[in-house]
Amino acid sequence: MAISNATLAELTRTQLVEMHYKMALLRRFEEKSAEEYTRGKIGGFMHLYIGQEAVGVGSIAALRPSDKIMCTYREHGHALAKGMEPGQVMAELFGKITGCSKGKGGSMHMWSNELGILGGQAIVGAHLPIAAGVALAAQYRGEDTVIVCYFGDGAVDEGAFHESLNLASIWKLPVVYICENNQYSMGMAVEKAWAVDSLLPRAAAHNIGGEQVDGMNILAVYEATKRAVEHARSGQGPALLEAKTYRFRAHSMTDPAYYRTREEEREWRSSRDPIAIFEKTLLENGIATQAEFDANDERAIQVAEEAAEFAENSSFPSLDELYTDVMADNSTALAYRYERK
Repeated sequence: MAISNATLAELTRTQLVEMHYKMALLRRFEEKSAEEYTRGKIGGFMHLYIGQEAVGVGSIAALRPSDKIMCTYREHGHALAKGMEPGQVMAELFGKITGCSKGKGGSMHMWSNELGILGGQAIVGAHLPIAAGVALAAQYRGEDTVIVCYFGDGAVDEGAFHESLNLASIWKLPVVYICENNQYSMGMAVEKAWAVDSLLPRAAAHNIGGEQVDGMNILAVYEATKRAVEHARSGQGPALLEAKTYRFRAHSMTDPAYYRTREEEREWRSSRDPIAIFEKTLLENGIATQAEFDANDERAIQVAEEAAEFAENSSFPSLDELYTDVMADNSTALAYRYERK
């Protein structure tokens, strides 16, 4: 097969093949995470990103390195797509000191100041007003920075959603809100929870431009995000994207997912897998080969295995870590308490 130098969505062949690798990495990393969870190496709740890879990789590909992201608790994929080392992510899941949050955050709290990853948030919708605040700070300082805030369809029913969009619109903040509508919130089908069939009327209510995009098509996500980011960066205010996607696994590792049928899940996996869709597009346009896809997948499997080995061989935080990374000066606080006694 002849390899073409043609571009898709103004992306070069090198960029497109790298995007495929990142999607494969997200998929294989999450599968390895699920395996380690069942082995008891990862505790607490864990929410996998399998099936939604096109949203994370496609949107982050449209950002500059200086742009910042804020996520909900299904954020392992976003952290990897933004450039976090897989070993750091896996070590955080294991609760090890070499994790991005020193093992204190676990699955729901990936963080990197250097990469502009401002945490996964465990409280549904709580990060939307924080994203508006970060965008306000960027605007106040005159920074050429856009904040991208990811959330699920369940967060739309929180008051914080409307409060955040309203303020962002009034102040024309450089923030892009991306709803990863995987259609089931936690266990409630969106069609049973929403009186409308899209988020666009809600965006319009706050005078914000909105766009609904196929969240299983990475190029569609990339192009829509690029338009939204350019709009926000130019001072025209916030934008909202609703990416229609589907999580292939349950809400969390402890969820039996009785609220949807196995037939539905098989149908999405067989006909709407975002990685398979992207591969088909690249093959049809002569941009990549099946051999390259296989090589990317093998590399992703190896990286995921190495990340798990790194996490396994890392140490747990010492007890002293209980007193670091807190807002108060513990020595002063403890001395004050002693004096009061």
